[in-house]
Order: sequence, then structure tokens, then C-alpha cells
Amino acid sequence: MGKVVRIGGRGTSRRIIEKPEDKWTGEKYKEHQKKIKDAAKDVYITMGRGTKKIKLGDIAETSGRPTGKGRWVSMGRGTSRRKIE
Repeated sequence: MGKVVRIGGRGTSRRIIEKPEDKWTGEKYKEHQKKIKDAAKDVYITMGRGTKKIKLGDIAETSGRPTGKGRWVSMGRGTSRRKIE
């Protein structure tokens, strides 16, 4: 990866280490989330301001964010708008 400076104590010691791989992003984290969800698939959670109760395993998998293509976005102080292409 790269070199990172780590500060120790109360800012009195410094050491340069190799930067470890991030564990909170990417495919590894996605697999980790899936493993946790599969382990808790029979747990009930509340939805809709506490009016619904469903199992965690019944929630569908998401495939990513939808595109903003063709939508209008307000600009300036909300007085004008622009279409995203």
C-alpha cells in the first residue's frame, strides 16, 4: 500500500508503518456484512416508525445506487433548476 506516520503517547513518539488494507470498504466488507446478515436472518426488526415488524432475512439485496439521469436538481438558492444528463 504505502507508508503512514502513526503518532503515539501524547504526540511524543512517531513511527512509520506500512498502511494496512482498509477493512471497512470494498468487497471484503460486503462479504463481512453478508455473513453477519445471514447469521441474524431470523431476528425481527421494526420498520415504519415501529408499525411493522419483519425478519432481517426478508430484506432484499440492493444492487447499487440508481442514476440521477433525467432528474431535476435545484441550483443557487433554490430559485433555478437544472436537468441532469
